[in-house]
Amino acid sequence: MLKKVSLKYRFVVSCAVALMSFGMVASQDAEPIKIGVGVAQTSNVALLGQEQVIGARIAGEYFNELGGVNGRPIELVFQDTAGDEAGAINAFQTLIADGVVGILGPTLSQQAFSADPIAETEGVPVIAPSNTAKGIPQIGQYISRVSAPVAVVAPNAVRAALAINPEIERVAVFFAQNDAFSVSETGTFQETVVEFGLELIEPVQSFQTTDTDFSSQVTNALSGDPQLVIVSGLAADGGNLVRQLREFGYEGLIVGGNGLNTANIYPVCQALCDGIIIAQAYSYSLDTEVNNTFREIYKEEQGKEPPQFSGQAFAGIQVFVESLIEVDDTLGIDNLSLVELRTAVNDVILSGKTFDTPLGVISFTEEGELIQAEFYVAQIQMNEDGQTGQFVFIEFGGDEEEMDMEEEATPASGG
Repeated sequence: MLKKVSLKYRFVVSCAVALMSFGMVASQDAEPIKIGVGVAQTSNVALLGQEQVIGARIAGEYFNELGGVNGRPIELVFQDTAGDEAGAINAFQTLIADGVVGILGPTLSQQAFSADPIAETEGVPVIAPSNTAKGIPQIGQYISRVSAPVAVVAPNAVRAALAINPEIERVAVFFAQNDAFSVSETGTFQETVVEFGLELIEPVQSFQTTDTDFSSQVTNALSGDPQLVIVSGLAADGGNLVRQLREFGYEGLIVGGNGLNTANIYPVCQALCDGIIIAQAYSYSLDTEVNNTFREIYKEEQGKEPPQFSGQAFAGIQVFVESLIEVDDTLGIDNLSLVELRTAVNDVILSGKTFDTPLGVISFTEEGELIQAEFYVAQIQMNEDGQTGQFVFIEFGGDEEEMDMEEEATPASGG
């Protein structure tokens, strides 16, 4: 039986043929340019970091097949940050010593506040793929992010909840107090609740990302009779909290923060994941050439639609590669020391240059903050088996009172 010719293969072959005439196909004999990827491959944070590994790997293979950096291949060097600050520090130190041009990572904002200053001191550009807490770009001039700040994204999920149920009055909030991102995100959520004229049930309930029993917090929150619950945590703890909320009888809407924004939550809360509302900085349905190609490659490999964390990781690698190409075109990489090359790449990133990525067209401010135009909201719909599901995107009307679900959803195995 003939093997099906994939879209990835057809696309790459057509591009490679065009590039060959210019001598731009990546040579296997050329010395590779190293880009570090320091994300969580183990620990409870691996539910998010594994998606970033997939997105980065796809990007590395994709751009090498398109010619790398003017014929020079890129080499992704992976280091596991695990889920704590020490792991991120060790990963960053190892990558810097290995001679990477820049680093994509880490997975958590909590880790970034500890590891990014090391890269800043060494003059190594960092692109954060999922660090949305307040203050990330302000760590230093070599720190940027392709993850939109929580203050921009999170309020959209509350708007979606109000569009689904305009009768919402009282809101209970839970957050992981030992995670910098969750602390930052819950601040935005709580401000949004007040700004929208809703009642914030006191006290706000806190927990640890390592917790598995939330019965006390759930009991306290439900005594206030909320019509909406907002959870800021990670996939494992957040999924268990959602499960226990439902088991304790809560039937209202649940908004999950960015840490719950992964199909890997399905095995945690299973059928009880159904209905969680989560704001999105990426949509697989964005109809652009690069996103359609990325989507097709991901689906062919993983059997499901690409999630936000993979899309952001792809975008981060793309920013590095295209910045390297510009540096080579203008200055010549061979004319620069590693120290000079790192600075030159960072200068391009912060120059206002636009990048047409799976996230859409993006650029960065002089401070390293992401400039992104489009954002989305999705709601989890679990299948009858209680193990698989999909993120279904919500479309708002102009007055934010009308909305409907896109016909196409994101199937996922929850593996």
